[in-house]
Amino acid sequence: MARPMWLVNLLKMSFGLRHVGAELTKWPVVGRVMERALFNGHRSGDALFYLPKDRVIIDEKIDDQQNMVVPSDVVAHFIRKAKHVFLMNSCICREAAGCQNHDHHIGCIFLGEAVLEINPKLGRLVDVATALAHVERARQDGLVHLIGRDKIDAVWMGVKPYTQLMTICNCCSCCCLFRFLPNLAPKLQNKIERMPGVRVEVGDKCVGCGKCSEGVCFIDAIHVTNGRAVVDEACRGCGNCVEVCPEGAIRVVIEREDYIEHAIARLSRAVDVK
Repeated sequence: MARPMWLVNLLKMSFGLRHVGAELTKWPVVGRVMERALFNGHRSGDALFYLPKDRVIIDEKIDDQQNMVVPSDVVAHFIRKAKHVFLMNSCICREAAGCQNHDHHIGCIFLGEAVLEINPKLGRLVDVATALAHVERARQDGLVHLIGRDKIDAVWMGVKPYTQLMTICNCCSCCCLFRFLPNLAPKLQNKIERMPGVRVEVGDKCVGCGKCSEGVCFIDAIHVTNGRAVVDEACRGCGNCVEVCPEGAIRVVIEREDYIEHAIARLSRAVDVK
């Protein structure tokens, strides 16, 4: 059943408590209940990950960039494939946090049969062209795509089955819901992944200026140690740190040539958008 707007507004009012709520997952009994209710329990086949920004993948020296396969192609693939596409009127997270850095009107996109149960006051069904234009606008605003099966969205919107709901969030590092990731119980942190086949590395040009660690990472996975930036295992590969590095010392590395195809296959097993 679609959630009434009064409940949606209540959730927005409590958004600032998300870090506290995440800490509760570390309590054994409460954690198990929250895991089953919000994080898909022990189901296999889950897939929810941040995509690196296209512009940190593309080397400016490459001439034929139009023929390159880039992370946003994953988003476009599912938008074109989906039978139903629902565009949110606004970003709940940015509105709730009072974001000063990015456009509140660039909301999430949801795909699949389950979107027909979303409260129509939250957005509208759109065609493929409108959806593709929306995600391009998100990229121009510097936002990062988060894509996959996210039970939290199915729960707060009151739709089912969540296996027929694909989330495409357009996230800012300042207000993203999953800024609470470091506060979650360790096994729940793994529910949100780095895109398979990519990693972030710091090169020899690093001078330890610290710009990469000044609030640009969703989960504070990069920091300066002994005069050099260090990326830890918590990194989700968004590429924000690559963009802000004044020395060009950080880059996203593609570890497998079929990383786009592999991501699409993982997501297709997790969510049916037809």
